[in-house]
Amino acid sequence: MEAMLIRERYKVVRVLWTQTDYALVEAVDIQERETPSCLINLYEGELLHRYGRLCGGLTESDCPELLEIFLEDGTLAVAFRQSCGNSIDAAFFRGDGWKWSDRLEFAGLVMHRALMLANLPPEISCAVMLSDNLFVDTEERRVRLRYMLRPMEGMTPRELVLLACDQLGKILRWQPSSGPEESAFLERMSEGDFPSIVPMYSAWRQAEKDIREERESFAKQSFMRRWLTMAWRGIVRLVKKGRLS
Repeated sequence: MEAMLIRERYKVVRVLWTQTDYALVEAVDIQERETPSCLINLYEGELLHRYGRLCGGLTESDCPELLEIFLEDGTLAVAFRQSCGNSIDAAFFRGDGWKWSDRLEFAGLVMHRALMLANLPPEISCAVMLSDNLFVDTEERRVRLRYMLRPMEGMTPRELVLLACDQLGKILRWQPSSGPEESAFLERMSEGDFPSIVPMYSAWRQAEKDIREERESFAKQSFMRRWLTMAWRGIVRLVKKGRLS
């Protein structure tokens, strides 16, 4: 079967997602030798005009992964560089072996990405913050975004905050060794206490510093002292949840 070419430049190698008036394809740029692989979002019908308006204002400063936006035979094509790494769900899961210092590092990288996305229209930023689009590169210690911009109606900056809280919750889970500052920040995330990404990022910067100090102080304690501290923190957590009277 003859390979599909878009704009006589992009050779489609795989279809990753399809729905009414939308598709995401992986393609190879036959004119590019160094980084030929890319992702192309394709919109038709009503989505063509809607995403033409949403994506028309994208710039490389707001979105470094953007390659180009063009029309091809009545279809809007929005092309981005390909991402690599493991999805956040595959990298962080219950029972994983991450150290607390690594968790803080990657939580900070996710927060930085969320802050950058806050400049984009919510329908774009929220789509990118979904689990399928968040990749963890453990070798280069980076968090990468995949721009699968599948249609999401009615998104607001508030939804971006909730998605960011959900992603951070996969990295920063409560543990018996979690101190008061760490527990307080996790509780604020679970309660949706942040009105937008900017105040959430500001709170995270302070929390990160406090959590690091708590963790370092805890590590210096004797084994018995750490055990008693964890037991007490567990009791306090249960009391707050109303499980003990």
